[in-house]
Formats: sequence, C-alpha cells, structure tokens
Amino acid sequence: MTGRQDQPAASAPEPLPGPAGAPGTPPPPAPAGGAAGGAAGSSRRPALLGTAAGAALTVLAVLAANSGGPAGDPAVAAGTGAGGTATTRTVEVSLADMRVRPARIDVAEGTVLRLKVTNTDAQRHDLKVEDGPATPMLATGQSRTLDLGPVTGDREAWCTLPGHRAAGMTLDIVVRDTDSGSPHGAAGNTHGDPAADGHSGHSGPADSGTGLDLGADFSRGWRERSADLAPAPGGRLHRLELRADHTTVEVAPGVEQQMWTFGGTAPGPTLRGKVGDVFEITLINDDKGMGHGIDFHAGSLAPDGPMRTLRPGERLVYRFRAEKAGAWLYHCSTAPMLQHMGNGMYGAVVIDPPGLKPVDHEYVLVSSALYLGTPGSAAQVAKMREGTPDAWAFNGVAAQYAKRPLSVKAGERARFWVIDAGPSDPVAFHIVGTVFDTVYKEGAYLLTPGSPGGAQVLDLAPAQGGFVETTFPEAGHYSFVDHDMRHAEAGAHGTVEVSG
Repeated sequence: MTGRQDQPAASAPEPLPGPAGAPGTPPPPAPAGGAAGGAAGSSRRPALLGTAAGAALTVLAVLAANSGGPAGDPAVAAGTGAGGTATTRTVEVSLADMRVRPARIDVAEGTVLRLKVTNTDAQRHDLKVEDGPATPMLATGQSRTLDLGPVTGDREAWCTLPGHRAAGMTLDIVVRDTDSGSPHGAAGNTHGDPAADGHSGHSGPADSGTGLDLGADFSRGWRERSADLAPAPGGRLHRLELRADHTTVEVAPGVEQQMWTFGGTAPGPTLRGKVGDVFEITLINDDKGMGHGIDFHAGSLAPDGPMRTLRPGERLVYRFRAEKAGAWLYHCSTAPMLQHMGNGMYGAVVIDPPGLKPVDHEYVLVSSALYLGTPGSAAQVAKMREGTPDAWAFNGVAAQYAKRPLSVKAGERARFWVIDAGPSDPVAFHIVGTVFDTVYKEGAYLLTPGSPGGAQVLDLAPAQGGFVETTFPEAGHYSFVDHDMRHAEAGAHGTVEVSG
C-alpha cells in the first residue's frame, strides 16, 4: 500500500544527528592523537524493522549490555602483559545492533591500549572513552583507531547518541593486577557471579542481570523452533502423550535456562483440530521434585479430576471435545500458576473455524515473557510478581526469527495464529510493511477480505488468541513485532523474508 512509512528502502538510511555535525555530513577526520583508519568494508544485514524503525530497534536488544563474564566469553577480550614491561595491544571493536563488541576488554595494568573501532550498523555511531579520546560519528563501514595510552584504571566507553548508552551500547575496560591477574577491586566483588545474582538456573552473557545481547550468535548446533503450522490431521480423535519435566533450553543467544516443560519444549507442542474433534491427552509427571497438572482452555468440563495435580510418577488421561473454534491456550494447572507458566508450562490448541480457506503459509506464534534465574528462587519470583521479565519471545526463544527468518514469496498469502501465554503481559502483533485484511479474535471474525477497512494490529490479553492474514506485495524483509516496543526491543520480534 502507498503511504506506509514503517519500512523505507534499506539502501538509504536516515543518519541520526550527532556531535560530528548535521545529518548527512561525512564524519570529520580523526582528532590529533588518534590514528585514523580507512573505511572498512562490511556486508550489510537487512534492517530488522526497516530503516526508520531500525533506528530505534536495529537488532533490538535494549536491556543493558553485558559487562562481565569469564575470560573465555566471546563478549570479553582478554589479554595479559609481561610483568614490569609496557605492552601495546590493539583490539578490534565493532558497533552494531545497539551493542559494542566486545562488551568488555580485560587488560594488564599499564598496557598501552589502542581500539580499532568499526561501525558495521546501518545507522551512524561513535565511541567515546571515559576521560579519553572519541571517534567522530562513523557511517556504515567506517573505522577510526583510538589511542588510549597506558591504562591504569577501569574505564567505560559508550556511543554518545541520545539513548544509545542507556540502551546498552557500552564497553567496559577492566584493569587486572599484573601479579594476581584479578580485576582491581575484586575482593568481595560478586559481579558476574551467577549464584550471587540468584541466576544459577541459567548461563551465558546475562548472568550479571544487566541484559541480553540479542544481536549475538546462538550456540553452534542451535535450531529454531519451527513456526510452521501443519493442517488439522484427519480423523475425529486425536491422542497425544505429554510428559512434564525440566529441560535446559537456549532461550536467547548464548543464554541457557532451565525450563519447566510439556513434551520437552516451551511452549509445548501445538495441537490442531476441527470443531467437534475429541482430544485424549495422557499427562505423565516425570518431574521428580514437584507436582504438575494441565488445563486445556479449548475444552469445557469440571476441573476437579482432569486438572488435578499429579505427584511425581503419576499419570492421567485428560479427554475433551472441542465444541468451539478458536486459538486456545493450555497451561499447567498447579499452584502457583504464575511460576509454572512463567517457567514455560504452556502451549496452544488451534481449532479451525468452519469453512477456513487455505492459504500459502500458516504460522503459529505463542507470545510469552522470559524470566531468567533459578526456577522458583526468590529473585525470579520477585521479577514475576513485579512484571519485570528479562526478555519477551515468540515461541519461547527471544529473537530467534530475526536469526532464522520465516520465508515466503511475493504475492503469497500467509495466516499468522497468535496466542498470548503471558503470564501477565498483553501482546500487540504487527507486521511492518503490511496491512491485515482478515482479523479473527476470540472465536469471531472482526475483519474479512473485501471490507473497505484494514487492520494493523492483533491485540490480545493474556490467554487470548486469534489470527490475521495478509499478502506480501513485493520482495523484502518484513519485521513482525509485539508493538509494545519494550517487548519488541527485548526479544519479541522476527523477520519474514520475502523473495521475488
């Protein structure tokens, strides 16, 4: 459609104003004392939310940057100097995705440090060192080298553009004693200690509690959860065995978290059928430490028996008939449900409305919040009660479809089923660059093709569900988000890659 401004052409980004000068002016030469590097070529990743939205979100990680971690952490550049001898070190530093990489550099006291800074992002950035030199504003691919001289104390560096430092675009330079190899002020310092932060239930760059680097890479061998939704199977009786247990999951790039799961995944497997179909679910509690139950919103029955809590090793058969169409939630029925759901015990049931027309692609996206830390710990439960998650996600993993986009062809029609698993937050599902011509919410059509109006968002409260349909007009990268930008920037986003 004409008139949409969410996603202008990625080839002409609008530079942000900054101390280098007016927008659009090239950065000035490097100041005296810092050797200027040449423009560095870099491959340009498609903007996740288009250029205009990308200025605010790029790869969308707005929790504070990781500033610690072990020496083997890829976010940490570690080095040592010879005792009593000044050592010169040059570290390659990149600016992209609202992050400075590495996020931390460890140096021996007295090391002469040089930073070769390259902007690989679609928008301009700079890097200012505390009580030291700064680069000019760098356009995409440009580099400058900063000479810090001998480093004798911890320092911070950051991008000076408004809001970028607060969004996590920072770098910590940590001085280590040449004798002990320990950071200055290490005595009594628990920074980065998972146990001290109450985060021993997960590992990775978020252990300091300061945020996730959603622009980082997932672990080798990681696979995204497929968002493809298969058609409803034939027959009127659908049987499934679900086992409740604990499973360790990579819930964000490089971050593993113990989840409480149905069927070994969070969310659990998606069920699909038609009005009148019968579902027979055998629930087995394999969790040796606690009880679990299950509640299927798609069925109407007395909860006393089928939703009871199973002790470890017990099983039950939960049988219900899907009398009504809709996108339904299922979840653990054991108290405290906030914790059981907040730790991953939820899933979706899709019951097709009668006469549902075929489309080229169908996807299912379950929206949820992520709470890191030891499941059931005081620190984690406090975050749940206060409504302060570490991230938000579609299908259980933050930013997974930014790394592995959904794929369609121009002119194809797609249906997106969305279910809000909460446990506490609503979702406003939006696809940048498209207009929905069909909206189905809580068992009723709100908009159908041929209507003069269109829709931009599918808004859902916790436990609600529905679907939207759209046709992608041309090749490009169409970002989908929870349009609550706190959620989008903290993981609730992905990309639909449309080929010609």
